Formats: sequence, C-alpha cells, structure tokens
Amino acid sequence: MIKPDLTTPIPDEIARVHFIGIGGSGMSGIARMMLSSGMAVTGSDRAESDTLHELRGQGAEIWVGHDGAKLPDVDAVVVTSALWPDNPELVAALNRGIPVLHRSQALHLLARGHRLVAVAGAHGKTTSTGMLASALHALDAGAGFVNGGVVSGLGTSSAHGDGELFVLEADESDGSFLIYDVAVALITNVDTDHLDHYGSEAAFDRAFARFADDAGETVVISSDDEGAGRVRALMRHERVVTFGRADDADVKLVDVSLEPEVTFALEYRGRRFPGSVGVVGEHNALNAAGVFAVLVSLGFEPRAALDAISTFTGTGRRFESHGSVRGVAVYDDYAHHPAEVEVALKGARTATDGRIIAVHQPHLFSRTRDMADRFAEVYEELADHTVILDVYGAREDPIPGVTGALVADAFEDPSKRDFIADWQAASERVAELAREGDLVMTLSCGNVNLIIPQLKDALAATDADSESRENE
Repeated sequence: MIKPDLTTPIPDEIARVHFIGIGGSGMSGIARMMLSSGMAVTGSDRAESDTLHELRGQGAEIWVGHDGAKLPDVDAVVVTSALWPDNPELVAALNRGIPVLHRSQALHLLARGHRLVAVAGAHGKTTSTGMLASALHALDAGAGFVNGGVVSGLGTSSAHGDGELFVLEADESDGSFLIYDVAVALITNVDTDHLDHYGSEAAFDRAFARFADDAGETVVISSDDEGAGRVRALMRHERVVTFGRADDADVKLVDVSLEPEVTFALEYRGRRFPGSVGVVGEHNALNAAGVFAVLVSLGFEPRAALDAISTFTGTGRRFESHGSVRGVAVYDDYAHHPAEVEVALKGARTATDGRIIAVHQPHLFSRTRDMADRFAEVYEELADHTVILDVYGAREDPIPGVTGALVADAFEDPSKRDFIADWQAASERVAELAREGDLVMTLSCGNVNLIIPQLKDALAATDADSESRENE
C-alpha cells in the first residue's frame, strides 16, 4: 500500500481528473460528484463491474486494467491508500509531474465552502453517514454527501446539495480523516484497528482526539464505548454531546425493541421521543441516537429529526438482501472486524427463525494473524455454521503461514466450520448445509459479495438435484 502524501497542494481549478481504482465504493462516489459538477473524468479498475458501467453512462471514460501509457493529460490523479507504489498509472503520473491527490483530498475539495459534518469510527460510520444523509434529505436541508456505500432510499452513494451542509464518511485507516475542515464531528466508537499505520493503540486514540478537537462547532461521541471513553479523556473540545445508554448521556437510548421492527425512545433535555428505524439490529437504534444528536446539534427540531431518521432503509453491503432460493435467505454484510461480525450476526438472528450459515472472507493478512482467535470465537458463538474462505489481502503483501485456516483452526468445535479456499466448492458446501428457513450471509469488506451468484446457483442446483432424486 502507499502512504498518502497529504501535503500535495490541491490545484485551485480542476477540469480533468483521473481515478485509479474508480470502481471502489468511496472512489466512485467522488467520481460521480465530479462528473455532475462538469469535470471530465477518466478512470481505471482491475475488473469490470456494474459501478463502472454506471459511471460510463454518466460520461466517464473507463478502462479495465492499469496502463501508464493510457493516462491522459489531466489536472490531477486521485488514488487510495490501497494502491501499490508500482502501479503503472501512479508511476506515470509522478513521472509526468501530475498532482496525485489522495481520495480524502478530493473529498476536501468537494466539501470546501460547506458546513461539514464528518462521521468517523471503527464501526458503523457508513450506516450512520447514510442515515444522516437520508434524514437531511427528508428534512429538505439540501445537503450534499459522499458515503462509503449506496444509501438505499436515495439510490446513490453521493450527491450534490444546494444547501450549506455537506456530510461525508471520514476514513481513519490512514490518518486522512484529519485533513477536513469539520464543523460537526460524529464519532460512533473507537475500536483499535489499523495498527499497520498507527503502530499503537495510544497513537490511534490520539488521532481520534485530534479529529474531535479540530471540529469547529460540536463533537458528538458515544457515551458507552470504551475506546470513545479513552478519546474523551484526551479531548479538550468545549462542546461535546454524548449519546448511548449511559445514565449521563446527553441523548439517552432507552426501551429498545427489535420485533417486529426496531423501535426505541430517546431522552433528551428532559423530554422523551419515541422513534424507529427501518433496518434490523439493536446497533441501528444506537446509530440513530448518534445521528439524532448530530441533527439537534445542527439546530433541527427533535421530533422532526427522529421522523426523518425513520425514513432510512439501509446502505449497500450492510445486511443487504440478495433474495432467497428454495426458502433460504441470502444476505451480504461489510463486517470485517470481530466487533462488526458480532453486530451483524446478532442483527441477522432477529431476522430469521432458522439457522445462520456464515461465509467469512478474512480481510487483510495482518488482521487475520492478530484476530483469528476472536473471529473464531464470535462465529462459533453466533453462527450455526461458518464456511471460511481464504484471505483477501487488499493492500497487504502475504504473510507466510497466514491463511483462512488460522480462523478455522481456532474453533473449539471443528464440526461448526469448514475452511474451503475454492469458491465453487465453498458454495456447494453452503448449499449442502442450508435448508428452508435458514439465512446465509457473506461477511467481509473484500470481494466476497461476488460469490453470491455462485451461492444462489448452488442452492438452486441442490434443490433441482433433490427434485430429480424424488422423481426417480
């Protein structure tokens, strides 16, 4: 992976821009915004996707594969930290003296001149950003936004606004969340991660404290999360609004019910406000409390804020339904940290009376090495069976001996898991296990969602085989 050079000056005017890895969830949202603002956009990615097709339809010129000779004359090249230093298009840009901007700098450019709300946290920031964008849309606030996933009710991951507000998901993984001129900062939680960049938990916490203290107006932060508590002890900000279940929370979450829908109440300034969200899981009631705290901090009336929050119906790759085959529901979730997997599986449990069959794709060699035992513990406790794929390395080089087998070997009960590197064989194993009423869920921020057509085909084929045997 590359380390972003956040000191690279952002050109005053950009008319032509090239994206390396344009199909990523965050990159595509920025590209879409630049296209709609009239910029000429080119891009490349390593594989074809629906996202590339959509961007081409909006006017982008995109090719598959990375070729430095194809890099056109542009005013800037936009990259992510997941890029390798020897990427031929990156090398060509540097050799030609074209400014190379990290995606966070491109976001900074788009947000300039707006009252910026930035959402950060180890978990829940994409959902919280999407919930906030949906609520502001319902409130007719004219807010622009860029999110790390498609906001289901809005049909996009980004949009221009005609008002003063702009909302973005701020990525802490490489420290780039520190470059924004933030008015209101929302910190969902602080669960130590990305030590390949920060080196220590203390450095990770200090980065979040700086992010909070740099906010020009208000910091909204969890009252319950242990890591958030560490960060609060480091903060010096004068205006802090807390949310959660704690008795002293400024926005206190109470009376959560998960069936038949997620309902709850928020206690704020001596008043009680009942609310609901259209997505499963107790964690989404907590996300709603954080978003409510942001909205009232921005000046919105509490009742109107909660009503607006109720319009949210989810984001892409966050407990996203992919239909059902022979009575087996198929879902995908972005969970890639043990704490996120725990939340995702608990949410899934409220959505089915059947068994949960998880398909886990370990993400990053370092995370798999460091957290294999915890992953196994969570899956063994909360899923009925887990099929483990091999590691999706993303920005990392392989680490000798680190494969998906590390997670499988950490299960206490071997009968509750399989390690199957081959996707077709894994799909067939899931189909063999699943029966009517069960829920199958893929979990990872890698490319595990691409296995879903194979899973569904295998489920259908298993049903066809059963019918064939019954007719013999």
